[in-house]
Amino acid sequence: MLANKLIQSQYASVNYVDTVSFALQLMEDNDLLQIAVEEANKFKGLLTKETLLELDENIQIEALEKYLIPASINEDAYFLAAIKVITQYNVSFVAVINEQLEVVGVITMATLMNQVSTFLGNEEPGGIIVLEIEKRNFSFGEISRLIETNDAYITQLNTSMDSETGLLLVSIKINKSEISDIIATLQRYEYSVKYYFGIEQYANELKENYNEFMFYLNI
Repeated sequence: MLANKLIQSQYASVNYVDTVSFALQLMEDNDLLQIAVEEANKFKGLLTKETLLELDENIQIEALEKYLIPASINEDAYFLAAIKVITQYNVSFVAVINEQLEVVGVITMATLMNQVSTFLGNEEPGGIIVLEIEKRNFSFGEISRLIETNDAYITQLNTSMDSETGLLLVSIKINKSEISDIIATLQRYEYSVKYYFGIEQYANELKENYNEFMFYLNI
């Protein structure tokens, strides 16, 4: 999904000729923590409410260039680039610009989270298994083959490094919720299963709760 497919074209912004007072009022009216600054239709950056509250209300925005946050991405960028920028600058939205540096819209954190949820397949049923693997031993082909021997397949796979252990964490979304056989297969091939989330875990919790309830009734 490209950034220009997720933009919100209606957004609040200020220009260099506007004042701090005007910007704060606009942010208050729209419940914003940051606001986009444009000049001659070009994106200049974002200003935070925290910064503006510390300044003289009569100062014009053009005097605040040193406070501008360059939180933008190109309209042809992949949408995940917006997450990197939002995290880097700790803002609630990013500006999406074209080749002429004009703002074509903004992408908010809420929109990004919805898209990430869809991207990760959270709306689809299935189980999740997290493996710990030495980086040199990671083989997508082998993991996929072992899962497929249990009449299942991978719908999503992501990797990250555990900073404490140096091991590769492999998060696998599977199209089946009943994953006990898959876990057993992976463990038989000496894969370390760090976490798993499936129907078995839920069923076990229900059984434990039921047993505790019956024990309570028998007291």
